[in-house]
Amino acid sequence: MGRAKITIVGAGNVGATTAHWCAAAELGDIVLLDIPQAGDMPKGKALDLMQSSPIMGFDANIIGTSDYADTAGSDVVVITAGIPRKPGMSRDDLLSTNAKIVGSVTEQVAAASPDCILIVVSNPLDAMVQRALQVSGFPSQRVVGQAGVLDTARYRTFLAMELGVSVEDISALLMGGHGDTMVPMPNCTSVGGIPVTRLLDRGRLDEIIDRARKGGGEIVGLLKTGSAYYAPAAATTQMVEAIVRDKKRLIPCAAYCDKEYGVGGYYVGVPVILGAAGVEKIIELDLDEQERADFDKSVAAVKELIEVMAGGRAEICHLMAKGDSSQMCNFVRRVRAASR
Repeated sequence: MGRAKITIVGAGNVGATTAHWCAAAELGDIVLLDIPQAGDMPKGKALDLMQSSPIMGFDANIIGTSDYADTAGSDVVVITAGIPRKPGMSRDDLLSTNAKIVGSVTEQVAAASPDCILIVVSNPLDAMVQRALQVSGFPSQRVVGQAGVLDTARYRTFLAMELGVSVEDISALLMGGHGDTMVPMPNCTSVGGIPVTRLLDRGRLDEIIDRARKGGGEIVGLLKTGSAYYAPAAATTQMVEAIVRDKKRLIPCAAYCDKEYGVGGYYVGVPVILGAAGVEKIIELDLDEQERADFDKSVAAVKELIEVMAGGRAEICHLMAKGDSSQMCNFVRRVRAASR
């Protein structure tokens, strides 16, 4: 059997770092693609990464391109394309621009690689992966969003820092939408097998959970001129590995839920088994009263985003035509408040 072919769309920090991690782990041959306006930048990054292989001891063919023909026959396509967040900007502010970008990218990669599995990384994540499903026409199990792996990694990191233990000993789970409405699952969090609630009081645990929720924004604020990329790229690479090596990892991902959890046809973060077929199974947990309330709130926020991306634009246009600026502002505030 030959090597897997992995295409990464978007040669910025997240895309290039994902290429780096995937190459170093010898997950397959890599195509790093960016828009023609980027010039030879993806070619330069690909060549630079390829030249590190004799030193680091990995084998992978890596090319940079702006031609989707070079992506043909990919097994996995990672979509990182889109504008990044800037200080003061929420994920929701990215919605309109990135929906167009992700839609265009998805159309082209689906035509070139009709049997691939799509991993969407672009923000706002839950809406962008829904967009990719709509445009690709793929079965929902072959379109998945990267969010839960990253959110859980942040949560585990902060817990390890607080407790002074190895991150390897922390097992944790977060569910729901990516961002401020993610749902903590203390009942599914343990340290070396010990429930975290036996090691931390609930007040301190809530503070750590809140920091994990806002982890991306914290890094945006510190960097000033960009957003996180090492951890998002590492999280994406773990998902690529689960697929190309058919590892059957039980990890949280943004998966399409219909009857599952009563979601009704939207992407939301849930624990899944990820393998060669993509999302091979969604794990349904019995949620307690607080977890269910938080999860339903998070799903409602995702639905509001989808409303804006789809029919919500029509409502705004209607209000603009009426000249009702007050109602238009109220509509936008309602959507953004529900999404944070």
